[in-house]
Amino acid sequence: MATGTSNKASGAKRRYKLWLMFIVMFLCWAAYTLYGQMTEGMATGEKLASIEAQMEEAQQETERLKHEIEKLNDPEYIAQLATKEQGMVKQGERQIFSE
Repeated sequence: MATGTSNKASGAKRRYKLWLMFIVMFLCWAAYTLYGQMTEGMATGEKLASIEAQMEEAQQETERLKHEIEKLNDPEYIAQLATKEQGMVKQGERQIFSE
């Protein structure tokens, strides 16, 4: 009988070791997967922040251009631009140059 219980005990130890090895391997796989997902998440977060910054810049540029369009609808502003940038003057006016 002693040999029968010895075999049962060694079988139980073997099953325990296999079960423990399975648990360890599962935990290693879970840790590896979690690490991979965390690094992917951080990279995605950085991309998101970059894209949001680009969107903010684009919105500011859009607002600036809308303001410029509003100013270009004003005849006085167009006259100022024509005088300043093109050197044009109205009939009967003279342009004065200063250094």
